Amino acid sequence: MSTDNTTDESTETESKCGASEARSASESASAPDAETDPASKCGASSASSSTETTSDTGDDTASKCGASSSASSSSSSTSSSCGASSSSESDEEEVGATVDDFDAEPGRLIAVGLGPGQPEGMTARARSALLDAEHIVGYTTYVDLLPEEITDGADDIYNTPMCGEVSRTEEAIDRALAGNDVAIIGSGDPNVYALAGLALEIIESKGATATMLDFDVVPGVPAAQSCAARVGAPLVNDTVSISLSDHLTDMPTIESRLHAAAKEGFTITIYNPWSRKRRDNYEKCCEILLEHRDPETPVGVVHAAGREDEQVEIVELADLPELGETDLVDMTTTLLVGNEDTYVWDDRMVTPRGYETKYDY
Repeated sequence: MSTDNTTDESTETESKCGASEARSASESASAPDAETDPASKCGASSASSSTETTSDTGDDTASKCGASSSASSSSSSTSSSCGASSSSESDEEEVGATVDDFDAEPGRLIAVGLGPGQPEGMTARARSALLDAEHIVGYTTYVDLLPEEITDGADDIYNTPMCGEVSRTEEAIDRALAGNDVAIIGSGDPNVYALAGLALEIIESKGATATMLDFDVVPGVPAAQSCAARVGAPLVNDTVSISLSDHLTDMPTIESRLHAAAKEGFTITIYNPWSRKRRDNYEKCCEILLEHRDPETPVGVVHAAGREDEQVEIVELADLPELGETDLVDMTTTLLVGNEDTYVWDDRMVTPRGYETKYDY
C-alpha cells in the first residue's frame, strides 16, 4: 500500500527546507529507523563527516544527480558523477539545486506505482518503465519489493528509509535534470497518498517544468482496490479513502472527514490506521465510526497485502477498537468499512450496487 506519507515514527530531524538532515554514524547506529544514507537536505547528496558512511551503491558518497555537496570523509570518492559539484567542510550547508545548476540536457522522470507488493501485482506498463529506467529512486521497503531483473538492470538505485520523502523525491528530480532517465517508485498508485504531486511541486520550485522532464505517471493498483479484492466486493458503490496519519493533515480535519463520510453512507477505506506514536488517532476513528454506523457493520482488515506476512480478516465494527492492541493493525494495514447495505456472505463482504432494484436475478 501507499505509505510514503507516514513519517511519524522516525527520530530524524528536518532541515529548513523540509528534507532530512544527515546524521553521524554513531547517531544512526543507535536509531535504526532514522535515515543513515548521506543524502543532502534537499536531495542532492551531501557526504557525511563520519569516517564510516553507508551507501547503496558502494563507496561513492556523492550524488549521481548533479549539484552535490561534499564534506570531509574517508570515502574513496566524493565527486559528483554528473553535473555541477561543490565541496564544503560543513554538514549544515543546504544544497537545494535549481534548474540553472545543471548543464546537461534534461532526462526523464517517471512516477511508478508498484501495486500491492508482489511482482505479479505490478502492471506490464510499470514493469516496462522500470526496466527502461537508468536510475530508480524509492523508499527502502519498496525497493526491496522489486524483482531482480529490474534491480540488476538499473545503472543505479537510490533509497532512503522512512521519513525521506522530500529528499528522495528531490534526488530523483536532480538526477533527471542532470540528464538521466529516472523512475521514482512507491507501492500502490503514485496519486494515492504518494509522491506524484510532491514531484510536480518540487519541479516547479526548481524553476523547471514537467514538460522539460517529460514527466509521466504510471499508475498502479491502489491499496484500497487490492485489499478490497482480498475480502470480496466491499467497494462497488460510492466510496472514499481517508488516511489517519496526521503528519501532513491535522487530526481535527481528519475527524471532520470521518464524520462526513460515515454519516453519508459511503464505504470507507482507512489508510495508515496505527503507529506506535499514533494510537489515539485509531481509537478516535473507531469512536467516530461507531457513532454513525451499526456496531455489526462488516469491516475488512487486510494486513500487509501481497507480502509474506499478509493476514486477512472480516470483523464487525464493534470489534475494531480491540484490534488496535494486536499485530493485525499497523501501518501496513488497510481497513475497509462497509456501509448500511454491506453484508457478509460466504466469508466475503458484499456491498450491493443497486442492481436488485432494477433487475430480477
